Amino acid sequence: MTLRLAGLSDPALAGFDQIIDVRAPAEFAEDHLPGAINLPVLDDEERARVGTIYKQVSPFDARKIGAALVAVNSARHITGTLMDRGGAWRPLVYCWRGGQRSGSFATILGQIGWRVGRIEGGYKAWRALVVERVQNGPVPSPVVVLDGNTGSAKTAILQRLAARGHQVIDLEGLANHRGSLFGAMPGGQPSQKMFEGRLALAMERLDPARPVLVEAESSRIGVVNVPKAMWQAICAAPRLQIQVPVEARAAFTAASYGDMVQDPARVAGILDLLAPLHPSERLEDWRAVLARQDWQALSEGLLRHHYDPRYQRHRMRHEDGRGGTVAIATLADLDAATGAVEDGMRRLGG
Repeated sequence: MTLRLAGLSDPALAGFDQIIDVRAPAEFAEDHLPGAINLPVLDDEERARVGTIYKQVSPFDARKIGAALVAVNSARHITGTLMDRGGAWRPLVYCWRGGQRSGSFATILGQIGWRVGRIEGGYKAWRALVVERVQNGPVPSPVVVLDGNTGSAKTAILQRLAARGHQVIDLEGLANHRGSLFGAMPGGQPSQKMFEGRLALAMERLDPARPVLVEAESSRIGVVNVPKAMWQAICAAPRLQIQVPVEARAAFTAASYGDMVQDPARVAGILDLLAPLHPSERLEDWRAVLARQDWQALSEGLLRHHYDPRYQRHRMRHEDGRGGTVAIATLADLDAATGAVEDGMRRLGG
């Protein structure tokens, strides 16, 4: 059977036991349907070889070589990964656009006796739904932006608000990045396409009758860009600004960036990147503080002289007087801080 996706969360997807992406590993690594496993019928080198034969020799020869390779790889998957699957197992297969690779593999699986589904249009159809959602929008729910200078625990508070039942989209979580020069996370960032797919699913699951909270971001989080629909919604949304003294923010930042504390050389490299933006005397002071591993002082210096001025300029471009403020004296008790933000949301009507 062929499945035409009606949406990113199409209920028909739940009727299958496993989603199988038969594209080459590099294609799968860039992006794939959520939950899919990769059983390539052509690996990266084989795919390139068949493509070269198609262009330089003939389509017939390319199909002949391709069919032989698909047969060998399919046999390997059946005797390996799929060997324990029973007769009632229902796989859903796709390739780039629902063409020869997925069709060949689906035919072989069908001959065994499995009831195989194939996505019409393949990954390309999925990607079209993602682009429509994140670029053309709109965001289904009213957006409220949680604002606040760097170190205000916005992400941690958002996570607690989500646990309390509020609608939240954690953009930094989806991007696997903390949104600053020091923000790299273990595992690295997803590709732009994968980030957009994660965001599209989060947007599709929103209840339009309830507001959704997102963190104030620039248009870029690490190496990925915030897509147009979400970025326009962030720019137009009312903002709830958390106001926390710089000393408290520095303490929270120093405690939160444990990976940096464990790798002073990495911090030194990032300070070098800041050299064109600050007087040499300030950079030398920061390097001296780093040498002492006085993380509180280094955090406070970076907040005061690097992050806060830039955040203020960014805020002035978006402040329209419709938001509110929440004053928090300390971030030692994040549950209390989260409660204060909830009160602020109620004042905003959220």
